[in-house]
Amino acid sequence: MVVLQWRFQWRGLFGNIKAYIIWKFAQALLTFHVLTYNTHMSQSYAIDCLLEPVFWFVDNFAGYLGRVFVFCVSILTSAVVFIAYWVGLPYWWEKSQSVTIALVIFGNWILLNIIFHYYMGVKTSPGYAPHGSLISEAASICKKCISPKPPRTHHCSVCDRCILGMDHHCPWLNNCVGFYNARYFYLYMVYMVMGVTFLIVAGIDLGYQVLWVNDTGGLISENDPDLIGHPVRMNQSGVLVPVQVIAEYDSVNFPRNHILPTPVITEAQRITANSLKRKAVMFMAMICLSVLFALGALVVMHGKNISRGETSIEAHINDRLRRTHKNKFINPYNFGRKKNWKLFLGLTQGRKLWRHVLLPSSHAPTGTGLTWHTIHNSLEDWP
Repeated sequence: MVVLQWRFQWRGLFGNIKAYIIWKFAQALLTFHVLTYNTHMSQSYAIDCLLEPVFWFVDNFAGYLGRVFVFCVSILTSAVVFIAYWVGLPYWWEKSQSVTIALVIFGNWILLNIIFHYYMGVKTSPGYAPHGSLISEAASICKKCISPKPPRTHHCSVCDRCILGMDHHCPWLNNCVGFYNARYFYLYMVYMVMGVTFLIVAGIDLGYQVLWVNDTGGLISENDPDLIGHPVRMNQSGVLVPVQVIAEYDSVNFPRNHILPTPVITEAQRITANSLKRKAVMFMAMICLSVLFALGALVVMHGKNISRGETSIEAHINDRLRRTHKNKFINPYNFGRKKNWKLFLGLTQGRKLWRHVLLPSSHAPTGTGLTWHTIHNSLEDWP
């Protein structure tokens, strides 16, 4: 009789499985590296490859989406202005005619600047780097255009061109924000924030009366059907209730005829009773608050960049350089806050704030966008 004994090695089983999995993973990783080997491979190159579908979408559809965005901005702005005249003007005219005239003048000044700067931001070319011409101070060679790039120039994937002093591509303008239209873009945002703030301040009482108090002044009978057409009294709980039995009689034992004053119907009550106008007030409130927070944040962000003499692209580049070089990096285009703002707004050569900023002005910025003054070669009287 033969006895066979079989023992299972539990101790080495899990170690062998782990080693096999690690070996297979290393084999797959080596295969991947062999198939994707490239002398130019880097983290940035890999990210560009992964984002290629996004770039394709931007190159092919961003231009069409920009036209839709411009149309939406025009429609929303027109709707807000229409509601302000349709609902807000009668409300303020009832309160004070002189204040209404002042509000109309101030509001139309803001509206004029909004329309002008938005139109100029859309129609004005941001400035393009010239092809086939000599650039005396080329900073680098564009990999996509295969042509020299002036300082502060960057390639826009949507426009497929190198933009002078590029800040970013704005889909709401369907245009790049660059050297020649950056002022229009920023002042449009400033005046738009001023406009929605003006509407919120001027309409806060109207919004409170219409959306919170919700008093129709009896114009809608469905609100209090039991009180319509009846004398009322206030019970011990402070609630108005109809008087069913009249206890007052005259000399011949007939109920007295009470001549009660007719309450005056205010414009706020008429607006509340009109469902369409009430919805318009709600729409106005949502749009104005949304624009205030969105554009308000952009105005602050771009204002900081302008104060430091940077574009949005340069802000990211310079932040990385500041972290890399600690306190050794100096922005060569930062002339100080006051001078930076004068250069950005074009307040040079005798131009004045009230004429060229507070009023619509199409003056061009200082320089050509091909060469730039720096803190190392600036003139004492410039600007």
